[in-house]
Amino acid sequence: MDSTQISRFSLFITFFSCILAFSFGDNSSSTDAHWLLRIKSKLVDPAGVLESWSLRAHICSWNGLTCSHDEAFVIALNLSASTLSGSIPTELWNLVSLQTLDLSLNLITGSIPPEIGRLRNLRTLLLFANNLSGKIPTEIGLLKKLQVLRIGDNMLAAQIPRSIGNLTELRVLGLAYSQLNGSIPAEIGNLKNLVFLDLQHNSLSGFIPAEIHNCEELQNFAASNNMLDGEIPASIGKLKSLQILNLANNSLSGSIPPEISGLSNLQYLNLLGNRLNGEIPWELNHLVQLQKLDLSSNNLSGTINLLNIHLQNLQVVVFSNNALTGSIPSNFCLKNSNLQQLFLAQNKLSGGFPLGLLNCSSLQQLDLSNNNLEGELPPTIDKLENLTDLLLNNNSFNGSLPPEIGNMSNLENLYLFDNMITGSIPVEIGKLQSLSTIYLYDNQMSGSIPMELTNCASLTAIDFFGNHFSGSIPETIGKLKDLVLLQLRQNDLSGPIPPSLGYCKKLQQLALADNKLSGSLPATFRFLSQLSTITLYNNSFEGPLPDSLYSLRNLKIINFSHNKFSGTILPLTGSNSLTALDLTNNSFSGSIPSRLAISTNLGRLRLANNLLNGSIPSELGRLKELIFLDLSFNNLTGEVPSQLSTCQKLQHLLLNDNHFTGKMPSWLGSLQDLGELHLSSNNFQGQVPAELGNCSRLLKLSLHTNNLSGQIPREIGQLTSLNVLNLQRNNLSGSIPPTIQQCKKLYELRLSENWLSGPIPSEIGKLTELQVILDLSRNLLSGEIPSSLGDLLKLERLNLSFNRLGGELPSSLGQLTSLVTLNLSNNHLRGQLPSTFSGFPPTSFSGNDKLCGPPLTSCMDSAGHENNILSSTAVVCIIVAIVFTSTVICLVMIYIMLRMWCNMRKVLISNSSEGGGNGIEQIKREDQERWMYGDEKKRKGEYWRVMSSMALVPSQNHDDHISSSCIFQVKMDTKKLGI
Repeated sequence: MDSTQISRFSLFITFFSCILAFSFGDNSSSTDAHWLLRIKSKLVDPAGVLESWSLRAHICSWNGLTCSHDEAFVIALNLSASTLSGSIPTELWNLVSLQTLDLSLNLITGSIPPEIGRLRNLRTLLLFANNLSGKIPTEIGLLKKLQVLRIGDNMLAAQIPRSIGNLTELRVLGLAYSQLNGSIPAEIGNLKNLVFLDLQHNSLSGFIPAEIHNCEELQNFAASNNMLDGEIPASIGKLKSLQILNLANNSLSGSIPPEISGLSNLQYLNLLGNRLNGEIPWELNHLVQLQKLDLSSNNLSGTINLLNIHLQNLQVVVFSNNALTGSIPSNFCLKNSNLQQLFLAQNKLSGGFPLGLLNCSSLQQLDLSNNNLEGELPPTIDKLENLTDLLLNNNSFNGSLPPEIGNMSNLENLYLFDNMITGSIPVEIGKLQSLSTIYLYDNQMSGSIPMELTNCASLTAIDFFGNHFSGSIPETIGKLKDLVLLQLRQNDLSGPIPPSLGYCKKLQQLALADNKLSGSLPATFRFLSQLSTITLYNNSFEGPLPDSLYSLRNLKIINFSHNKFSGTILPLTGSNSLTALDLTNNSFSGSIPSRLAISTNLGRLRLANNLLNGSIPSELGRLKELIFLDLSFNNLTGEVPSQLSTCQKLQHLLLNDNHFTGKMPSWLGSLQDLGELHLSSNNFQGQVPAELGNCSRLLKLSLHTNNLSGQIPREIGQLTSLNVLNLQRNNLSGSIPPTIQQCKKLYELRLSENWLSGPIPSEIGKLTELQVILDLSRNLLSGEIPSSLGDLLKLERLNLSFNRLGGELPSSLGQLTSLVTLNLSNNHLRGQLPSTFSGFPPTSFSGNDKLCGPPLTSCMDSAGHENNILSSTAVVCIIVAIVFTSTVICLVMIYIMLRMWCNMRKVLISNSSEGGGNGIEQIKREDQERWMYGDEKKRKGEYWRVMSSMALVPSQNHDDHISSSCIFQVKMDTKKLGI
């Protein structure tokens, strides 16, 4: 901008000021107008509340302005609730005559400028309910004439400045609903004219300053919902003018000071949600003006000693959630009592129903729930004729409901659940035309649900869960046009669902599960357009689902499991609001409808144990919110669609016991939230995907009874959260990976009936949480049983049977004292069994011939048996040796005798030739006598009798005879025979 333009701009300002001075005839008011117009230009005014701020009108007629009596000054600016935005204009501080500044309930941002201290005439400053931030400027302490300061409901932070104690004229201080921290400054005690102090809903901490008792005019002190601690100062009892004391939801401790009884004008006392202990001071009976008393959610103990005889103005008493004991005093209430609300829930009160309360005919709400009250409800309970809410739940009341309860015509809410009430519902209940809610669940009531109940036309909620009601659902249930909740689960109801139920058109929640209901669903269900939850499981409903269910577009939860429904599930696919669908254990057939994919909020889909066939629709991959998918025990075929990989929130995937084929999908490893994977009893082939190791949150992995082959991947060790691993009944081979030791949370490990080989890795001993079973049976495992298995102290079942394990049984296995079942049979184990195994049957060790010790034969007997076997062998050897030696000796003797006989034969033949036949006979006789009676005479002829059977018949051809008779063909040496 050049000098010429600057000169022209200055001339314009001067001219404009002159016009203002001429228009108003007063320098002060014209100056205020100048600044106000500047202020207008700085604020965003979408509602046009500042449109009247114009030179065409007198300043005192401008919207939101108040001038002095002589119209010389602007003394008040009130722009409250004008939807103004922007920051506080700096020009505002030039309006030094302002006594009232109200910018509350707008959208003003930024901080409170320290220049606010220039407005020394200010008496009222209202900046509450904006978006102001930053700290409270210390300069605010310069506003000595200030009487009202309300700057709460902003985002102001930091501490309350001590300079606030300089505002000695202050009567109202409102700093609530901000983010102030630090402690309450002791200088607050300087504000002797203070009437209203509101510090609630901040982050103030520390003690309540004792100096507060100097605020003698104080009538309202609210510091609730902060972090104040320490004890309530006894000096607070000096605030004689105090009418409201609210210190709720802090961390105040200690006992309630008896000095508080000095607050003779107190009408409202709220100390709930602190850490106060001890008994309720009897001195509180002196607070005769008290109307509301709330001491709930503390640690107060002892008995209730407040009496309505003193506190006749008391309207509300809240002592809930403490540790009060004893019974309610019989004179607690007077007949002319003003008591309207009495809340004593969650204490330790005992005894029967307090009959003294029946004098409180003015009582509208009575809550005695969660105590130890017992006995029957009095028939005179109808004296509480003005009662709208009766809460007696979670006690030990017994007996039946008194019929007189039907006389309590104003009753709206009846909570009697979780007691021991018996008997039936009295038909008089039908007279309660104002009854909106009746909760009788978790009692022992029986009988039928009276049809008269349907006369309670105002009923919105019925909950009879967990009783023994029988008979049918009343046919006239449709009369309850405002019914929103009908909970009849876990009773003995029978028969069909009455068609009139379809006329309860406001019904949102219907729970009829766990009964004996039967029949088909009524077609009138199509009128339940607001129904969001329907649970019918564990009944005997049958038949196909009505097509009318397709029109229920607000359904979120459907559970029809464990019934006899049949047909297709198509009628349940009409709601795109569906979050849970459970149809398990029915007889649904056909394929899974692809229309289920329109329920994009579906989180749980359970269709197990049906007769479904076909393949999994690829459209299910659109269910991005799916957490639980259970299609097990059906007749599904084909491969698992890869589109399911987009269901990244899946935590449970159960496809077991179907006929799925193909390779096990590797994309399963991308499901990072997967906690349970059950694909067993299918026809999957190929290897176990190594990518499963990426499912770090997996708790259960069951792939048993498939045709999986190859090795167990080492990546299985990355599943550090795994509890159950079941790979049995496959064709897996190779060794057990030692990385399995990293699965330290395993409590069930099944690898049986595979072709696993190699030794059992000693690292398995580090799986110290194994408890349910360790089953490695029917494999080809070899080597010794590692001693580290003795560290599995929690193990209950161990099966290593039908392997090729050898060596001695490690003594450390004796430490497995938790074992219930043990099978080591059909291996090559030897040695002594630990003594702790003596209780197992011998079949646990059969097929291991070299094992000994109870329950098998003792190792001593086994050793003796082995020695016996060695002695018998020795005996056999000796016998064989003897027989062999004897045979050799006999053969030698025969040989010698035959040789001698041949020689003798030759001699005889020779002599016969020389001396005739007589000589031969003589020699023969002599030879026989010599041999028969010589050295062998003692044998008595046994041996030779054998030989004598060989007749020596002389041949006429002597030469031929000699040749044929001499067996050994040995030449006889006559010289050696002495012939």
